[in-house]
Amino acid sequence: MMTAPATHRQRQAQATRDQILVAARASFLETGFALATIEAIARRAGVGVSTVYAVFESKRGILRALREAWHEESGQSEIFREAESETDPATRMEMAAHATRRQWETIAAMASIYESAAAVDSEAAAELREALAGRRRNLTPFVHGFATRLRTGLGVDAATAIFFALTRRELYVELVEAHGWTPELYEAWLAAALCEQLLA
Repeated sequence: MMTAPATHRQRQAQATRDQILVAARASFLETGFALATIEAIARRAGVGVSTVYAVFESKRGILRALREAWHEESGQSEIFREAESETDPATRMEMAAHATRRQWETIAAMASIYESAAAVDSEAAAELREALAGRRRNLTPFVHGFATRLRTGLGVDAATAIFFALTRRELYVELVEAHGWTPELYEAWLAAALCEQLLA
């Protein structure tokens, strides 16, 4: 069944929503979540304060929408789903490395915004914990899916722990942002490290 094309009003509403998100992202990165105000975000977006509240209800609503938009932009969920159907374990690791690179390359800034929000907002902190727990829940079956191809003596629980240690955001930040690696170099290194540490 074909989806009906968006109406002019719907396109306008989406454009306004996008303007607010761009402005909010810049404000959160510039001043931190705590100091960024709805008034400042509205001014930056060129809309009224009431419009921001009507669309997102609160700063936390904006934060949640930013996280959802970045998650979709990274495409990492789709890459992992494709990797699950790949029979060659080394290719799986390469796809996992690409998905991880896309995730952190796309949402590294989002993670820092969430961390600043979590420091001053208990509900934002709970959302951050849930997001991290969700990543673990979603990716644990991915590791279990190649349990029969693990290197000798490595159990699936240990393999899962290694996988999550190697794919942490902090490692991406350390290598790419602190030491100047390109995202491409990080991805190639991660693919090799996952193969070496996990596969027979």
